Amino acid sequence: MGMSVTISAATEQDAEQIFRLQYLCFQSEAALYGNYRIDPLVQTLDSVRAEVAGDCVFVARLGEEVVGSVRGSVTEDGSAAIGKLCVHPRLQGHGIGARLLRAAEAALTEQRGAKRFRLQTGHRSEGNLRLYRKVGYEAVGTSKGADGVPMVVLEKAAGAYATTA
Repeated sequence: MGMSVTISAATEQDAEQIFRLQYLCFQSEAALYGNYRIDPLVQTLDSVRAEVAGDCVFVARLGEEVVGSVRGSVTEDGSAAIGKLCVHPRLQGHGIGARLLRAAEAALTEQRGAKRFRLQTGHRSEGNLRLYRKVGYEAVGTSKGADGVPMVVLEKAAGAYATTA
């Protein structure tokens, strides 16, 4: 490849690339469920901009190109919701998703006082479930997304970094 992927906090200028990347990456999830109305595919650019401005958002870059992103926010009880983790399809399977998760978890803990992390993924999303388990998340329940997709809810305590990731 010649260049290495770097992880950094997202800036306002990244919002449009994040928006496009998210749309590309979540097509396979939509196909898996036969539902193209899942949240990442119907989110607006303005909504992505608002998340970049107010939430903890990290991007993975290959040169100037945003090739991955993740978002997180902390609630008053110290729980951090992590979501919309995505990595460009051509770069999946190289540890970028785990690196993005670690960056978000560290920032949410150190800067925003997170005590626990929570995320959810579709019940058929085996690759996602494998990654989340590998980095220390455990299934704690199920829910149904606003789009009707059955979700697996996973959690882990802040500071519980998996060494295998």
